[in-house]
Amino acid sequence: MYGVYRLEDLSIEFQELRIKAEEDNDFYRYFRTFRDSKVEKLIFGDAEVYVNPVEPVNLPKNITNYLYIGFRKPVLIAPVSKAEIYLTFPIEIGVIIKKNGEFEDIDVFSFLNAKYTLYGEPKGGVISRYWESEVFGKIPEVEPFKEGIMKLRISNLSNSWCEVSKAVFDVYGMKIYYNKNAVSSIAEMRIHSRRVADTSFFDEPLFGDMEKSIELYSARTIPILSTKFTMEWGI
Repeated sequence: MYGVYRLEDLSIEFQELRIKAEEDNDFYRYFRTFRDSKVEKLIFGDAEVYVNPVEPVNLPKNITNYLYIGFRKPVLIAPVSKAEIYLTFPIEIGVIIKKNGEFEDIDVFSFLNAKYTLYGEPKGGVISRYWESEVFGKIPEVEPFKEGIMKLRISNLSNSWCEVSKAVFDVYGMKIYYNKNAVSSIAEMRIHSRRVADTSFFDEPLFGDMEKSIELYSARTIPILSTKFTMEWGI
């Protein structure tokens, strides 16, 4: 399902999902049906269509750019040491059109229901997309249209043992890659104390044959000041 299409060739059927574009005189009718939802738009002009995983903070509407991954089991990191773990993250799928180098997202959907939570204090905290993940020592097997694989490199820069039970990211810096079998992202957590860490993403695939997803914040021309997030309300 993931890939690049021409509008006239866009036709996807997968489980309960149906996506199609039909030519109608001087425009195309874009249809997407999924479960009880239906989207229909008119597109004037031919274009390339990118169907790929996008930053998972767009549904049911864009209310935050933060992703909170809670660990089902906490991880203990020794003083001044490093660890590498694997997590999962939720997938949203974007339909993005391109013409003359310009991108426009026309649809976002997901096979999962979105949940949100507050990271931090009521005053000053951040609303975040919530996801709970097992912690894996090797690359897990997941359903590539529901869950992505995140490699998280953890560096404990402090002189104390630190227990990590969550990771919060600014997904405007998230780099997502995909192939027919998996969706991936690679991130880093740098621990400064038992309560404070910063997180960021790397622009590299998990596997060599992966394609890079179109970044929605870039397609929407959202100005980005910083893609690093400081976790100051506990790790």
